[in-house]
Parts: sequence; structure tokens; C-alpha cells
Amino acid sequence: MSTSMNAPAPAPAPVNSEHDEHDEHGEDAAPSAYDTLYPAIRECADAVAVTVSAIRSEQLGGRTPCEKFTVAELLEHLGGTLSASARAARKESRSGGDAAPAMSPADVVEAAERAAVAWADPAGYEGATEFGPGEMPAAFAATITLEELAVHGWDLARATGRPFALGEETARAALGAVEQIAEHARATGGFGPPVPVSVDAPAFHRALGASGRNPEWSD
Repeated sequence: MSTSMNAPAPAPAPVNSEHDEHDEHGEDAAPSAYDTLYPAIRECADAVAVTVSAIRSEQLGGRTPCEKFTVAELLEHLGGTLSASARAARKESRSGGDAAPAMSPADVVEAAERAAVAWADPAGYEGATEFGPGEMPAAFAATITLEELAVHGWDLARATGRPFALGEETARAALGAVEQIAEHARATGGFGPPVPVSVDAPAFHRALGASGRNPEWSD
């Protein structure tokens, strides 16, 4: 269960990507995409780095909650996605035709840091960028980045017997990201059917359920 990048993503709901604190009437404006997404991307990138740094060579062939990937395969998928995400935040064109390089745990840690640094710039969320199958709103590319870090970070932690703790604000942001892309991801095979989770469950558990994962998964 991985976000499919093989078909154009649906346009997201309009997001205020201007970094203003007040609207024209002097009232507090809705948080921008940067305000909502960047702190969560940063926290998830740090959590992924901690998780991935601890993966041992004998764990690389193990199963993960993302059923089509082993630990090693998921590292390659996540590392490649994060490398593309950093380019998308910087509005760089994709290199054409090159095969994705193999990704060691250290490579994925580096890719997560590069992506987090790239999305630290509020300008990255403005306009359109190339990501996945083609051009999309840059704020939506950031949304996908958050979903990939949060959900696949948890996949890797769960597969290797490590905790993956996120703060409540980040968990809510991850839930919002998963809910925004879930319908499209299920239609393209990126997510499995939703797993029922109590409406009173923690936000991140609800995000996992919406992505087709059992929050209590064990190998």
C-alpha cells in the first residue's frame, strides 16, 4: 500500500499559500499550506531518520505493513520519492530516463533531510511543480510528501520493531494529508480498503486506517 504516482493526482482543495497572518479585514487568516505542512514534514523527516538509522542488514528482507514492499524495497521507494520531492520543492525539472539508484538506510536519511530542508522555504508551496506523473500544485506535492514520510515511516518502524511517535499537531496534519489523497490512492491501488478505526482513536491511528493499514499490525 503505497501512494500511487502513476496517474495524475486530483487537484486539491484551494489552499492559501500566501504567508500572511491577517486577512483584508484584519482578522486572523486561515493557516497557509506552509504553516500547516512544513512543521509536520520536519517532524516526520526527523522521525524517519531515527527509524531508518536503526535498521539492521538482517531486517532488509522483512515484511512491512505496505504489503508489496519488503523493508529494502520500501527504503528504495521512499528514498526515491523524497529525492523527487526535494526537486519539486525547488521547482527543478526531473532528470529524464535515469533508473532510480539503490537506496541504503543512510541514503534515505539523507533524502529525508534534503526534502525537509527544501520544503522549509515558503516559496516552495506556491504555483505548480513537477512531481510524480507530471505537473501538480506545489502545495499538493508537499501534502504527498508529508503522507509518504508519515505513513511509510510508520511502516518501516513497525516492520523493524521500533516506535514511531509523532506530536498531536503533526498527527492531525498527517491525517489531513491522508484524507486528501485517499480516494485517488485507493482508485490507483496505492491504498488498500480503509481499515475501520474508532472516531475517538488518536489522529495518527485514523490516518493509518484511512490508508488501508491496521494500526495494530505486527509481523
